[in-house]
Order: sequence, then structure tokens, then C-alpha cells
Amino acid sequence: QVQLVESGGGLVQPGGSLRLSCAASGSALRFYAMGWYRQVPGKRRELVAEFSGSNNLYYADSVKGRFTISRDPGDNAKNTVYLQMNSLKPEDTAIYYCNARPLTLGRAYWGQGTQVTVSS
Repeated sequence: QVQLVESGGGLVQPGGSLRLSCAASGSALRFYAMGWYRQVPGKRRELVAEFSGSNNLYYADSVKGRFTISRDPGDNAKNTVYLQMNSLKPEDTAIYYCNARPLTLGRAYWGQGTQVTVSS
């Protein structure tokens, strides 16, 4: 079992910054890829950024150079994953979800989501 709790969303003007946090707890977290997805109404949930394994990073093309994923490694039962979002655009407006994806077998886990709105 993995529990994920997001925080840090809100309203920001175009060009501004926000940092999202995801507090992860559970067992054997080292066996999960940790990432952030986002979703707008009527569209599929899309992967924004992800750690998988010890050195693998993924960023969606739309956020490269603007978003940075990082983590406090903590221990095998707790850690925190961050998404630093800079130079925000209106098209970044979405609900952002933290995700833990098993690297081998098992189910994925989701946080409750946090709203990010970029508007003047």
C-alpha cells in the first residue's frame, strides 16, 4: 500500500511559479516510479514528469526547460516528490496528480489531485 498526499496548487499569473509537493508513505517505495500527471476536463490524463529507477527522468515536451521534478529520498517508507513549475502558461492549467507506478508487478497509486490555475 502507498499513500500519496499532494499540496501546493493554486492560482498564479502567467510567467509565475509554483511548487507542488507529494508526500509518499507506504512499504517498499524504492520499487515504485514516482511522477506527476495532469488532466483537464475532456482530455486524457497525461504524464508530466517522472523518476523511474535510480537515474531515469522523463519530462513531457511541453514542460521541458520549465518544470523540474526532484525528491527528498527519505527512507523506504517515506519520501517527498516535488514539481517545481516555472514560466507557467495558461495551458498548464489542470488538476495535477501524484502517481506511484510499480517498476515490476502490482498496482499504481494516485493522490487526490491539486488544482493549478494559470490566469491573469
